[in-house]
Amino acid sequence: MNISFLVNITSKAWSLKILALLHTGTPGRQAPLLAACGASRSSFTASLNHLAELGLLERNPGHGHPLRPEFKLTPAGEIAASMAHRVIDIIPNDEDFDVIRRSWAVPVLAVTETPKRFSSIKTGLVGITDRALSQSLYLLEDHQWIKREIDVTERSPRPIYQAVNTGKAINQAINLEISM
Repeated sequence: MNISFLVNITSKAWSLKILALLHTGTPGRQAPLLAACGASRSSFTASLNHLAELGLLERNPGHGHPLRPEFKLTPAGEIAASMAHRVIDIIPNDEDFDVIRRSWAVPVLAVTETPKRFSSIKTGLVGITDRALSQSLYLLEDHQWIKREIDVTERSPRPIYQAVNTGKAINQAINLEISM
């Protein structure tokens, strides 16, 4: 999976949870998925439609009602769902799940396997603004998923960031080397 595809998947709050639920065998109908997700109906619908637009979900032909279709994972969706399941399995509680629901949290963790400067992270995440990156780093650092250190070996000292603890486990679960 490449980073731009990961950014696209995680741009909707409940996408990872929906994929993980489908991976574990939750029926692909909207009612069971919505109940298992715990999302609001509008957020859930937006995430479900987003996954279908990305080609990760498709309607299951011959199943479900026309107004309440049943969805199944596509082959690309199987790969993404496996990754989502690994990430969701690492999260111990709802408070931590709220962190990974944020648009940029998972992609930031994905690119910080090794120590990186702010500008390197921003370059790796096309489309992220300085403010969004700064807020994501602050939130992840506050949860102790990112470690911030000052590199004093440079002429002007600069902060460097690296995934640690739960953030490191999420980074390894994502496994960006898998091609989509």
